[in-house]
Amino acid sequence: MMVYQGSKELNEKGKVDWTTIIFYLGFVLLGWLSIYAASYDLENATGLFDLSGRAGMQLVWMGTSLLLAFALLKIDVRFYETYAFVFYMVGIGLLLITLLVAKEINGSRSWLIIGPVRLQPAEFMKFIIALALGKMFNSYSFRLMERKSLLMVSAIILLPVLLVIAQSETGTALVYLSFILVLYREGLPGGFLFMGVVAIVYFILGIKFSDSQIGIISEGEFITILLIIIFVASMVWSYLKQRVVFFMILLLAAATFLTAYAVSLTTVMVDWGVVALIALSVVALYLLYLFFRYRRKSYIYIFLFLIGSFAFLESVEYVFYEVLQPHQQMRIKVTLGMEQDLSGAGYHVGQSKIAIGSGGIIGKGFLNGTQTKLKYVPEQDTDFIFCTIGEEHGFIGSTLILILFMLFVLRLLFLAERQTTIFGRVYGYSVVSVFLFHLIINVGMVIGIMPVIGIPLPFFSYGGSSLWGFTILLFIFLRIDKSRKRT
Repeated sequence: MMVYQGSKELNEKGKVDWTTIIFYLGFVLLGWLSIYAASYDLENATGLFDLSGRAGMQLVWMGTSLLLAFALLKIDVRFYETYAFVFYMVGIGLLLITLLVAKEINGSRSWLIIGPVRLQPAEFMKFIIALALGKMFNSYSFRLMERKSLLMVSAIILLPVLLVIAQSETGTALVYLSFILVLYREGLPGGFLFMGVVAIVYFILGIKFSDSQIGIISEGEFITILLIIIFVASMVWSYLKQRVVFFMILLLAAATFLTAYAVSLTTVMVDWGVVALIALSVVALYLLYLFFRYRRKSYIYIFLFLIGSFAFLESVEYVFYEVLQPHQQMRIKVTLGMEQDLSGAGYHVGQSKIAIGSGGIIGKGFLNGTQTKLKYVPEQDTDFIFCTIGEEHGFIGSTLILILFMLFVLRLLFLAERQTTIFGRVYGYSVVSVFLFHLIINVGMVIGIMPVIGIPLPFFSYGGSSLWGFTILLFIFLRIDKSRKRT
C-alpha cells in the first residue's frame, strides 16, 4: 500500500460518495434476502445465518466484501494508476493458468479451486481492464484514433476476450466488449458503433430467416442485401450530404428490380436472389465510379462498408453452425423464436417466465413462491435470481428493483462525468458500461428477450467471485472520485 504525506495536493480532496454506497449496501442486502428465498428448502429449511445454506455462505462473502471495500478506500489513489499494467499482466497470467489447470464445471473451465474456495479470475478482469484502459488513455500524447493507440486499446480488450472464450465463458467475454462504449465516449467515431449494431442486425436476420430460400440465396440474405443498400445510401446522405447520390443509389437498385420484374412478365424465369446480388453489385460499381471521378476517400470507405457487410453476411451461417457449440446454437434459436425446446435449451427461460408471470402485480410474498420453492427454475439463485424477485414481489417489486438500478447507473454516470482526470473519467465510464451490460443482459435473458449466456445480476446473484469483482470495480471508482481535484 502506498502512503504519501506532506503536500496538500496529495491529501484527500473530499468525502466518499455516500449516495452510491447506500445503493451498494441496499443491493447487497436485497440480494442476500433474494438468495435466501431462491435457495429456501421447504423440507430442510435453514436460517438466514446458517453457514450450511447458500444465504449463510453469501453472508460470509458480504462480510469479506465490506472489509475489502474499506481497504480499497484507504489505498492511495495513485497506486491504482501506477500499477494498472502490472495488474493487467497478473490478470492475463491467471486466465492462462485457469485455462490450463481448471477442471470443467457446467461446461466451462473458468474456476480455480483452492481448498474450499472457488474463484473465477474472469470476474476480476473487469476492473483490471478498466484500470488498464484508464492508464492507457491518460498516457502522454495518447490519441485514440492514431493507428498505434487504437491497436493497443483493442489488444487490451480483446486479449482477455479470447482467453475467456477459450474457457467456454462466452457471457463474460461479451461483458468485456461493453468497454467499447467507453471508447465511444472518448472520441471513437459513431460509425464504429453503427457497424457493431448493423453486424448484430445482419446476424439475426441471416440466422432467423435462413431456412427459406429466395432463389439462390436465403430469405435472410435477401432482406439483409436490401438493408445494406439502404444503409449505404443513408451513409452518403449523412456523411457526405449528397442528396442526389442518395436518390441515385436507391434509383439504381429500384431500376434493377423493376427490370427483372418486367422480364418476369415474359416467359423467362427470374431468380430474385440473383437480382438482389446484381442490384448490390450495381451500387458497388456506382460507388467506385464516384470515387474515381471525384477522388473522395469517403466513397471508397462506403464501398468497403458495402463489401465488408456482404462478406460478414456470407460468413454468418458458417460461424453459427461451425464455430458455435450446439448448445449455444440452440439458445440463440430459442431466443429468436426458431425453436421451442422447452425440455432442453429453452427450459430455463420457459420456467423463469412462468415464475415471473405467476407473480402477477404484487407477487406471492416472501418465501411463498411455488415455481422457485419447488426448484423448477435451474440456477435460480445465481443467473436466474431475478425470476425469484418477479414471483415473490410481482411486477411492482421487479419494477422497483429496475428503477433502483437505473438510478444507480445514472449516479455512476454523474460521478464519471465530474472526474477531473482522464484516468478517472475512463475508469468511471468503464464501471458504468459493465453494470449496464450486466443489468440489460441478465434481466433480458430471464424474461426471454436475450440469449442465455450465463452472467450474474450485480450484487443479487449468489457467488463470492461475482460479489468481490463488483465490489472492487465499484470501490476503486469511489476512491478515485474521493480524491479528485476540486476547483
